[in-house]
Amino acid sequence: MTVPIRIITLLSLFHVSVWASDWPQWRGPDSTGIANASDLPTEWSDAKNIAWEIALPAWSGSTPIVVGERVFVMSPSKQAPKKAEPEVQAPPRRGPGGAAGGGRPQRRQQQGAVDGPGGNELLMICLSRKDGTELWRAQVDSGNELKRKQNNSSPSPVSDGKHVWATTGNGIVRAYTLDGEALWKVSLEESYGEFGLNWGFASSPLLHEGNLIIGVVRGQNTEAPGYVVCLDGKTGKEVWKVDRPSDAPYESKDAYTTPIPVEVDGKTQIVVSGGAYVTSHDPKTGKEIWRSGGLNPENSRNYRIIASPVAANGIVYAPSRKTPLLAIKADGKGDVTESHLAWKMEDKSGPDVPTPIADGTYFYVLNDFGQISCFDAQTGTAIWGPEETGIGRVSSSPLLADGKLYLVSETAEVAVVQAGPKFKLLGINSLDSSYTLSSPAAAGDQIFIRTGEHLYCLSKS
Repeated sequence: MTVPIRIITLLSLFHVSVWASDWPQWRGPDSTGIANASDLPTEWSDAKNIAWEIALPAWSGSTPIVVGERVFVMSPSKQAPKKAEPEVQAPPRRGPGGAAGGGRPQRRQQQGAVDGPGGNELLMICLSRKDGTELWRAQVDSGNELKRKQNNSSPSPVSDGKHVWATTGNGIVRAYTLDGEALWKVSLEESYGEFGLNWGFASSPLLHEGNLIIGVVRGQNTEAPGYVVCLDGKTGKEVWKVDRPSDAPYESKDAYTTPIPVEVDGKTQIVVSGGAYVTSHDPKTGKEIWRSGGLNPENSRNYRIIASPVAANGIVYAPSRKTPLLAIKADGKGDVTESHLAWKMEDKSGPDVPTPIADGTYFYVLNDFGQISCFDAQTGTAIWGPEETGIGRVSSSPLLADGKLYLVSETAEVAVVQAGPKFKLLGINSLDSSYTLSSPAAAGDQIFIRTGEHLYCLSKS
């Protein structure tokens, strides 16, 4: 049957509108951390504004995505209980003259804030958006490890509304239908060599025009250059791959950032940050369009980058390790380090882990200690902050939705701050106090927060 052109157009518009109202990838539909959501709650409790909660097998830094009536999360399987270990007494201290001093039981040092990475299996779990009921789960990969503040489930999934793709810290990329049918599987390490990152691979894929674009910014433990690769979303076959060289020393070659799209004169560029540089690439070929240095001005050995770039109104904002943070005009060619620098933040209020938010008018920076600041997005002029929120240490990135900023701490406390030219703390709410790294998501009139133990759906009762 031939479908009239007008209907095809309407169907296309419908697909676009569904995408815009969902949260289909890390940092949302536009990779900005901004949601097209409304009527969101500012307070909740066990008896108010929690639509549902569901226990998850283990903790993860991966952010949930929302696609139509489904929610997808990555998770390790449940960790097996550890056998009790006897305390090991330290040898007696020796005081002056060889006299024995008081001994103290030695304590095993823990990496990160949790006792283990979770189970060995790496899962993608599909839940009902309506009530959190599990619809299906698939084992994407196996071989989970603790990598300081993350495990091998950190990359977030991505969907086009028909398929869903999952990536693991081992470099396995897998495609599924929305109903859980496995379609294809690719190993980035088998194809392009070991990652060689000091703290594991954590970058999420970017979906662009049906293709997955993945940045591997690496270098500490490998001589191979970093790269950007584009995979066909339907088949997993390579569309293009380009090396991304860096002269940064040692750990400064490593980054845990995710590529973002940037619109320049009606055309899309793909921007990747890390390894002391910000680079822009042609999404059809991968060819480098421009490159800016300046992320590691002292040429330090340990300037790995965690916070991803963001973009608004033709400006790319690229964090480093607290300082500097660069605002780069994206319409350049070649080396734009000096020619296209719009402004630079050089104080210590910049972030290390949380990715900032830019809405074109305001630029919001949340640092690792729960302090938030607001700047003029075009000039970098400080408008307010840094302001204390009282939620403590933060590793997740902020969410801007319904005129409010939602900030989630590592202990699952959530500060709600009014967006705009005046700082106002609207409230602080607690969840389950578990170890929380995942960034919040929002879609429609719901907020989704993944803690170390649960996924919560918040909406007004």
